[in-house]
Amino acid sequence: MLNLQNIDATYISADQKLPVLKNISITAAEGEFVSVIGPSGSGKSTILRIAAGLLKPDSGSVFENGIDMTGKTRLVGYMPQQDLLFPWKTLLENAALPLLAAGISKKEAYKRVEELLPVFGLVGFAAYYPDQLSGGMRQRGALLRTILIDSKLLLLDEPFAALDALTRITMQEWLLRIWEKFRRTVLFVTHSIDEAIYLSDRIYVITQRPGENAMEQKIGLPRPRSKKTVTSAEFALYKGILLSSLGQANFE
Repeated sequence: MLNLQNIDATYISADQKLPVLKNISITAAEGEFVSVIGPSGSGKSTILRIAAGLLKPDSGSVFENGIDMTGKTRLVGYMPQQDLLFPWKTLLENAALPLLAAGISKKEAYKRVEELLPVFGLVGFAAYYPDQLSGGMRQRGALLRTILIDSKLLLLDEPFAALDALTRITMQEWLLRIWEKFRRTVLFVTHSIDEAIYLSDRIYVITQRPGENAMEQKIGLPRPRSKKTVTSAEFALYKGILLSSLGQANFE
């Protein structure tokens, strides 16, 4: 469904050129969960912005369903690290924004959101404002809003990075249930090797800036996955492989 081919990207600041990505290639098939891991500053978020059409690469191409979408803005489910909920709007109003922007009536938009609140564990909180919600609830609200965007592609940029460890584990389990229900194609950026293994069908490791492909690892852990998955010998094997790859990607 998504195919990034030979992507180069450079940032220009104060007349200085900063190479960010070098010859990056990433694919994600329909309904597949693909993660990207790499050191800080390696261009992971840039990959998502290029995939979303928010940034045009210096060279290379972005194909979606075989159509060249390089540098073209379009309706994509893109969720950055921060939840970006409007503080002056309720959870219901925030989640309904994509539907309202698509021309759906307020009554119908609110009805669709309310139907999904149980799925996202947010029953009873429709009238709450963001500062009245926990971090995990805000992230679930932001993902609900993202899911309601009429796109089969989800681009998620470290959505759980700001959460405490226990909440993060809970959110990972919940995200898998949501993914299994809606089966969107997901490109997921994270710093956490454990998170990437637990969630993904495949993982791309990229090097320090300028980010290059270091390795691609298929994750053969059976689904559905649970907390026991992370204690399995196979999980530990994948973690060792990825740690080794990251070490080489960082220091060679």
